[in-house]
Order: sequence, then structure tokens, then C-alpha cells
Amino acid sequence: MEEIKVLVADSSHEKYVDTILQTIADAAKVRGTGIAKRTHEYLATKMKEAKAVIALEGENFAGFSYIETWGNKQYVTTSGLIVHPDYRHLGVAKKIKDMTFTLARTRWPHAKIFSLTSGAAVMAMNTQLGYQPVTFADLTDDEAFWRGCEGCINVDVLHRTGRKYCICTAMLYDPDEHLPAKIPQEVLDRIKILEAPDNKD
Repeated sequence: MEEIKVLVADSSHEKYVDTILQTIADAAKVRGTGIAKRTHEYLATKMKEAKAVIALEGENFAGFSYIETWGNKQYVTTSGLIVHPDYRHLGVAKKIKDMTFTLARTRWPHAKIFSLTSGAAVMAMNTQLGYQPVTFADLTDDEAFWRGCEGCINVDVLHRTGRKYCICTAMLYDPDEHLPAKIPQEVLDRIKILEAPDNKD
């Protein structure tokens, strides 16, 4: 086995998007849990915007996650964490989680980072990074975020409880700690270009 590299994705990685989407769908079926549905275009855009992390063994897809901002960049989520079945139990998820967390902290150092998850492994990784379990009321009230839950099989629970809780556990990181991974200088340079006033909406 070659070394598994964890990288901040760019447009050259769009060729992996369909594999990523299929891997996410397959994992949700196996677990019998919900998952927010994402499109090819959505994930490809995250890659172009330096808001995604991909793990590769040579040219083989090993894992993925992406980040998104909410509430006028006061909140950030690290989402869609998936590891291909061939690469599970090798520490790939932890490396991806560390990189997405570092990327989020680097780009939005004052934002609160949150996660909704039903997976024990993700909860453990979040805890190691300094996340705390919170109520849904502690998360963003940005309606665009909550619309992402509409594709989940458990969305009826969210609706029935008035968005107070669901099957997922809410976890929140309030910034002021060390960073667990290093973002390469070329990615930092790329982010500066992406964040330049000419590139803003």
C-alpha cells in the first residue's frame, strides 16, 4: 500500500465526486442512518473554493470531507466525512478530520465550528479536538443549513421536535485552541486569492 495523502482538494479532484457521493450513499444504507443529500455540483464547488479535503492512495480515492460557513461566517461545519471501505481502520478519518478542522480554523479563526453526527467515531474525534456536546439551540439558526437536513430519513424527528433535537448529536467547538494539522503554504496562498475582494460575491 502506498502512503495515503490527505490534501485540500482543488478542481483537479472533481473526477472523484461521483465515487464520493456513491460511497456516502452506500455508508448511509449500511448504517441505516440519515445523511444530508449533496449533488455533484455542490461537492465540485467545495473543491474549487478550497473548502474540501480529500484522501488519496496514489490515484485511488480513500476519503473525503468538506466545510461550509453559516450565519454570516459566524459558524462553520465540517461535513460529509467519509472513508472508502478499503481504507477504514487505518486512521484516515482522523487525518481528514484534523485537516478540515485546521482549514476551518485557518480561514475563519473566530467562527464556532459545529458538527451533527450519529457516528460514535466522529463524536470521539470531535471530543479530542475540543468539541462539546450542545443543544440544537446552540447551533446556527441559518435556514440554509437546516434545509440540508431535508434529505435525511430522520427529518420527521427534527420537524416533530420543533428542531430542538434529532437522532444526531450536536457538538460545538468555540475557538481558542491549537491546530492539529498544517495547511501547506500553496493552499494558504490559494485561499488568499479566493478571499480577495475581486472574487467575493
